[in-house]
Amino acid sequence: MTLQKIFFGLLILASTVTSTVAVAQASLDCVWVDPIQTGFLQNHLVFKKKDAELQNRVIEQYIKRQDGAKIYLLESDIVEVKKIMKDVFDKLAKKECGFVNEIQAILVKRSEERYDYVKKLLGKDFKFNKDVEFVYDPDHKAQPKTKEEAEEFLKKFVQFQIANYLATDIKLEEAKTRVTKNYERNLKRMKDTKFEELIANYLNSFAMSLDPHSNFFSKDYYDDFTIDMSLSLEGIGATLSQQDGFTTIEALVPGGAAAKSKNLEPQDKIVAVSKKDGKMENVIDMDLKDVVKLIRGPKGTKVKLSILRKESDGNKKMDIELTREKISLEDNAVSIYYQDREVNGKKVKIGIINFPSFYADNKRGGRSSAADLKKVIAEAQAKKVAGLVLDLSNNGGGSLDDAVKIGGLFFKTGNVVKQSSSQEGEGAEIALADTDEKVDWAGPLVILTSRISASASEIVSGALKDYNRAVVVGADHTYGKGTVQTVLPVPEGRGALKVTIGMFFTPGGYSTQHRGVESDVIIPSPYSVDDIGEKSMDYSLPPKKIDAFLSKSAYVEKGEGAWNMIKPEWVKALKVRSSERVSKNDDFKKITDELEKTKKLGKTIKIAEVLKDKGEKEKKVKKSRYTSDKAEKEKEYLKRADIQEASDVLTDLMLLEEGKELGKIAANMTKEK
Repeated sequence: MTLQKIFFGLLILASTVTSTVAVAQASLDCVWVDPIQTGFLQNHLVFKKKDAELQNRVIEQYIKRQDGAKIYLLESDIVEVKKIMKDVFDKLAKKECGFVNEIQAILVKRSEERYDYVKKLLGKDFKFNKDVEFVYDPDHKAQPKTKEEAEEFLKKFVQFQIANYLATDIKLEEAKTRVTKNYERNLKRMKDTKFEELIANYLNSFAMSLDPHSNFFSKDYYDDFTIDMSLSLEGIGATLSQQDGFTTIEALVPGGAAAKSKNLEPQDKIVAVSKKDGKMENVIDMDLKDVVKLIRGPKGTKVKLSILRKESDGNKKMDIELTREKISLEDNAVSIYYQDREVNGKKVKIGIINFPSFYADNKRGGRSSAADLKKVIAEAQAKKVAGLVLDLSNNGGGSLDDAVKIGGLFFKTGNVVKQSSSQEGEGAEIALADTDEKVDWAGPLVILTSRISASASEIVSGALKDYNRAVVVGADHTYGKGTVQTVLPVPEGRGALKVTIGMFFTPGGYSTQHRGVESDVIIPSPYSVDDIGEKSMDYSLPPKKIDAFLSKSAYVEKGEGAWNMIKPEWVKALKVRSSERVSKNDDFKKITDELEKTKKLGKTIKIAEVLKDKGEKEKKVKKSRYTSDKAEKEKEYLKRADIQEASDVLTDLMLLEEGKELGKIAANMTKEK
């Protein structure tokens, strides 16, 4: 019996006792909570029962979700919440969910107090103080014991919030207004939170008490998850954010309705959206997810937006009508860039493949990252490239099936990953192998990673490293997300469960869990900080080791598809050469200095440092975010220090595969910048 059949069978009980009206509205009410919890436990890799340990974890996670920054709740409130949630599993079995309303009432009360304090603090007598220092990291500070303690922290934190605005050239009075409005909006959001959202919040706390990657998706989040995996949606083709209560256009998707209209620009504010009946609905201070819901719609239908645009002579308001259409989210698709290199006196071309996501649309004729990469490699072959860099440095993972196929593009046939879904060694281990005998790329290969390369990225880089097929360049190790999840929809569109059902192992028998995939050639990375990585996550599952399961059929020693195995002495030479370059590179020096500065600061925020650093960083972010010109994007991408260094390592690798000694030919090696 499949996981979904087990799960749906379990939920029949819940659906039979839910009223007809509730089912029609697809509401997530109390009757669903206990069956969904049981659904998680029936499928989870480790946890199988609701015991005292799990209940304590759930309570801890629920408190953290209410006030993770320790700004609102007092120590006495935490005691009260724990009292309210005592025997929570028993309450839910009896379909009693009133505790979520009780806890929300406490949070609303504290939010009102903080808002009143901030409003008073930012009155006419407020003085900005750039010399303020404070510990913000919630793991390094205690929950406030009294209202006065909470306000003492808030006094410093508000200085930090003001500094963030001042660093972007916003005047003090406007900064004060914006900060006050932020607290007012937060209070309104607290008061307007629906019971269904509170239930979803509890279920997500339950899921995350199992491990960091189990989640409960409300209907809206599940829709977004599906869109991310399929790389397409039907709408206007704009990336949106929320700033100071306004839904703001961040960027226009090339080829989308918004871009083609030539009437919308980044930083335009959407103040109203037409409803199905054609009437305009004000969306100022509306949750972003609700605004997106109004804007999205079936292909071919029309939507009208009221836009507010800031111009030199004031604000301009206009109405724009757009026809929704299917949008391909190309920024997350596979792409390739080419560079010419002069190596040992001859000109060669290399390919740099930007691979930001393992996407897959499971609908017939849908798009997949494996199919796209296969086409890109074919294009590179046609251009006669001498080597490839596969950039997974910003790839957080995705489709497991695509990861297996992609690993197989670089060797003949064989195991790519093994999935263990047993508890404490019981049950079968399933090996997932590539069966396509074609070697799409047999030449020199470098894989670029970072500490945010995760999941499917770790499967591919780990497998190709174990087979000695590629040189891995990047931060000390990848993220360390070595578990597998499945997504089980809840009936009637009430959302979905994402639950951890197994653990991944690379062909060498190593779990990527916690340890990640270690780089052969380590270079400085801005992500190499202690709080990035699986090991920093709450309730992360421990790693395991199994017997190696490398496939002999992967290797091709001669003839078509033959590829060279990476030798230990090559890696040693590549490390030396890379270290020499990195030590002379100003960009890497800046990254290293920034990391050292972060370590020295520890968890303390200095307002003066915020004012000094943020302005320049903000300009860089905006430049990157609003660049839609393809040539400009390519130029910015190829200028990255890690991309340049990965290309240099590839160049060195090509020389080694030709049997050259790096020490003797160093003087002849040049690169184009």
